[in-house]
Amino acid sequence: MLDKLEKKLGKFAVNNLIVYILAAYGIGYLLDFGQRFTGVPYLNFLTLEPYYILHGQIWRLVSWIIIPPDRSLIFAIIMFFLYYQLGTTLEQTWGSFKFNVFIFGGMFFTLIGAFITYLIYGTAIPVGYIGGITTTNYVLLSIFLAFSACFPDMQVLLYFIIPIKMKWMSIFYVVIIGYQALSYIRGGLWFAAAPIIASVVNFLVFYLLTRDTTRFNPKDIHRRAEFRRQATPPRTKYRDGTPIARHKCAVCGRTEITNPELEFRFCSKCNGNYEYCSDHLFTHQHIK
Repeated sequence: MLDKLEKKLGKFAVNNLIVYILAAYGIGYLLDFGQRFTGVPYLNFLTLEPYYILHGQIWRLVSWIIIPPDRSLIFAIIMFFLYYQLGTTLEQTWGSFKFNVFIFGGMFFTLIGAFITYLIYGTAIPVGYIGGITTTNYVLLSIFLAFSACFPDMQVLLYFIIPIKMKWMSIFYVVIIGYQALSYIRGGLWFAAAPIIASVVNFLVFYLLTRDTTRFNPKDIHRRAEFRRQATPPRTKYRDGTPIARHKCAVCGRTEITNPELEFRFCSKCNGNYEYCSDHLFTHQHIK
């Protein structure tokens, strides 16, 4: 499906998308730095808040992307370095179009999740709460899952010190976000788990769309089985080394191995594939 879409829409793909996302985060960090000194909450006017969007502030449909997931400078440095490497590698592996679909798909599901939350809870949730918990944090964190699906045995340095394989990091990530989501749901705050659920749904949808489903096609399964049957040479010996006979008389049981001087033929008058040696070919009783 994605291959067909790429042929039609691939020219519109944004190259080096991860660079633009990190640049948007850079703007978000500058605004956060500015509001600490001026006291003006710039970022509050950019969050993904469905209430304000439905009341005319439509720029929030896009501006929420620049909200940084964390305000820590150390976290920002590690995040920029890590996501640039992972995002660039994934884009080179998948191609720009599929990487765009994965990132924008995560943003789309997050956006839908925010509006569903608002439609369900409405004024029961204080205005500003949805925007406060909705960022692209989990969208980018799902890059771990995508990267480990492509390179499960690749080793990275956790905190630049501890060597660990990507598959273990992704498992650890799934455990952490799974625990967070269950904690929210058990506490009756499932709307807080909406961004987590959205990122996981996006990964699963993308993963299924990129799988080769032809191997589950019954016709393709039969074709592969027939090919293996024809390509596999016939066995000439048992496991213990004893030769396997190709001809056996249905009357006396002799074979070309026990009696190489005999000739064997099938009988056209017998009902079935019955083979006889030259001594019994014309003297046996036909099977009907």
